[in-house]
Amino acid sequence: MKNFLTAILLVLFTTVQGQDIFSSISGTVKDTSGTPLPFASVLIEGTKLGVLTNENGYFTINKVPKGEHKLIVSFVGYTTRFKTFKLSENTRLKEINFTLQESTENLDEVTVKGKTKETQIETKGFAVNAINTEEASLRNIQTNELLNTTVGVKIRQNGGLGSEVTYSLNGLSGNSVRIFIDGIPISTYGNSFNLNSIPPSMIKNIEVYKGVVPVHLADDALGGAINIVLHNDAKTNFNASVSYGSFNTLQTNVNGLYRFEKSGFTVKASLFHNYSDNDYKVSGRSVVVTGLGGVQTPITARRFNDAYRSTGGRAEIGFTDVKWADQFFIGITGSDDYKEVQHGAFMTITPYKDRFLESDALLGSINYQKKNLFTKGLDVSVNGLYGKRNRVVNDTVSWAYSWNGERAIDFRGNEYQYTWRSQQEGGPTLAKIKRNVASIRTGVSYAINDNHKLTVNHVYSGIDREDSDALRSVLENTFLGTRDLHKNIYSLSYEVTAFDEKLKASLFGKHYQQKTVSVDPAIETDSSGNDVIVDEVVSSNKKYDGYGFAASYELVPNITLLASAEKAIRLPNETEVFGDDGDNVVANSSIDPESSDNYNLGFRFGSFNIKKHDFTVSTNVFTRNIKDRIGLPIETSLNVDDELIVYVNQGSGTSKGIDAQFNYSYNKNFGLNFNVSRFDLKIINQGIEIDVPNTPFFTMNAGLRYFFKDVVLKKSQLNLFYNAYFTDEFSFLTSQGTNTVGNEFFEVPQQLSQDIGLSYTFPNKKFVMSFDIKNIFDKPVYDNLSVQKPGRAFYVKLNYAINKF
Repeated sequence: MKNFLTAILLVLFTTVQGQDIFSSISGTVKDTSGTPLPFASVLIEGTKLGVLTNENGYFTINKVPKGEHKLIVSFVGYTTRFKTFKLSENTRLKEINFTLQESTENLDEVTVKGKTKETQIETKGFAVNAINTEEASLRNIQTNELLNTTVGVKIRQNGGLGSEVTYSLNGLSGNSVRIFIDGIPISTYGNSFNLNSIPPSMIKNIEVYKGVVPVHLADDALGGAINIVLHNDAKTNFNASVSYGSFNTLQTNVNGLYRFEKSGFTVKASLFHNYSDNDYKVSGRSVVVTGLGGVQTPITARRFNDAYRSTGGRAEIGFTDVKWADQFFIGITGSDDYKEVQHGAFMTITPYKDRFLESDALLGSINYQKKNLFTKGLDVSVNGLYGKRNRVVNDTVSWAYSWNGERAIDFRGNEYQYTWRSQQEGGPTLAKIKRNVASIRTGVSYAINDNHKLTVNHVYSGIDREDSDALRSVLENTFLGTRDLHKNIYSLSYEVTAFDEKLKASLFGKHYQQKTVSVDPAIETDSSGNDVIVDEVVSSNKKYDGYGFAASYELVPNITLLASAEKAIRLPNETEVFGDDGDNVVANSSIDPESSDNYNLGFRFGSFNIKKHDFTVSTNVFTRNIKDRIGLPIETSLNVDDELIVYVNQGSGTSKGIDAQFNYSYNKNFGLNFNVSRFDLKIINQGIEIDVPNTPFFTMNAGLRYFFKDVVLKKSQLNLFYNAYFTDEFSFLTSQGTNTVGNEFFEVPQQLSQDIGLSYTFPNKKFVMSFDIKNIFDKPVYDNLSVQKPGRAFYVKLNYAINKF
């Protein structure tokens, strides 16, 4: 908290220094037919200021000094053009547009294109994929679905919209993979604010780091990290979208920003609302109706207790692109959600009825960023969140139900109730978990010169948790304990660029510290023989160190060798230590941290251009040497629990495998992408090496896209999409031996799901309409613990934008 207050004082002190002396320029680059030219190079002569146009041919260059300049635009296969312009003291934003003519030069040879922002990220040495969301923002696609198309990434989801989601990177999953929003752990925001609540239209790009994580995301992300980078351009804009589809699914979002050009005062806000009945059809070994005499009849049923609703928003005020700050915002974020629970960890023959969860969160935030603070090369950023989160578990119905939605009957034909008087074993509950949460990230970097840079980062996160239950007596609630968890992570890195920028390397170290405190009231007898209430305090304070490196070397233009390694630590999180009734998780106070030695070695070829053909190929070989892996118990058919789960240290083991990805485009209107991931994940449990259960080891994804111009209306664009997702068979329990009857009961079968869609962009580029069909052949799709996911579904989306990024 001291660092947080210091940063605030620093910001308040520097606000008196005056206004900006820079301007911005923007514009478009098109060919003679009016078609935008994506990834064209735009450079201000005699400076290091330059960008590439986006997929709509649009560019913005900020921090341009006052005075006269020459702007040069070039693109492979087109003649280079330049324009001279002047920025006066009163100019805040200047628009300059270019039209390029095709070059008559011979283009038979292979040429190399300039590096996009995503390419720059992917060639720094880390095993990372940078995902551009501009195209996805026009479709009816969730952020999690977009991530699921990324090589090495597998989204594990227990059902439809709003169900629990975990992320797997190269075999390491769950809490080993950290999710960030602009560098702040998303877990701080709570259950009611998640990736499916953030539409792709609000996201600039997504960075997926596998195994080795850079220091600007300082956290105990042992398996990797996914960083959602939101749009931060200081440009007035507005975007709104609404989609509706199968299972009564409605998703809406509105976001916008307004900047006062003279003062730099900026207001931005976003709102979202999601709802779904999630009443999709399910079938299989557990979806039965039990009749007289206990006879079980398989049926195809609709989920009837799985509705989901979430609403939330964020509002921020501050300044952008002024002398004392690139960004300074004070904001508030609020969210609320409601989720019905259809079953426990497995789909059992007696589903739940009227068990549901409610969550809400209210957090204040501060964000300060400034490059070249006080001196050239000194960059500072401070991001802080503080607020409250609440969660309620409601389970008070004692009647048993069947998958037909009616009350279950016993072998005599009588309706019956559970003796424990609730849907989940353990008794009726109105449990409430109150949390005070805080997260503060501070980063300082100093570029000594163009080739050397130092970065220091610190992240603090804290949770003060209090549990209660309205159905318990006053005496029982008096004896409910409190749970506190506080974590500090410090990191230091040194970056070097050498050999004409062919070599890029980063060396880093991290220090982890976590303190947990459990306080439980208890009755003891004092020296006089009287009963007194005392607090039993159990605390731990653990410290660990990690280190690593990432390096890349450009062997020849656009052929890059990538290598990275890290000794990574992952501390148990709040749910794993203290449990969570809402997610059917039991506490485990004795769980230990896990560690892993992570190694990556890969190549990146491209992007190359041969006439109208563009292609990129990348591959990565990886290994993870894991100690004390945290996960679900290695269960067999003899010890499996249908309802409750507990996180344990499974043992030590290894994950080894390979990723490969191929991207191809022709004439800028046809695209193909394909990726494959194959690995082995073995763990030594009770002296025996086994394959980790409930883990898909082989996945493939493929996508096709094609667009037509001037369909129905001139200057309109019709985009067609196709995606396929393949997951090989896997078992959610460890193998019982080749001669054991019934192993097939625990096998999740091979799966192939296919989606198609189209989007139509109207001539003014402001209005887009899209239509998607998910799982077009209605194939059964399963995930965690063989829970079935939605089948065929139809969605329509309308999107309206003004002054798009």
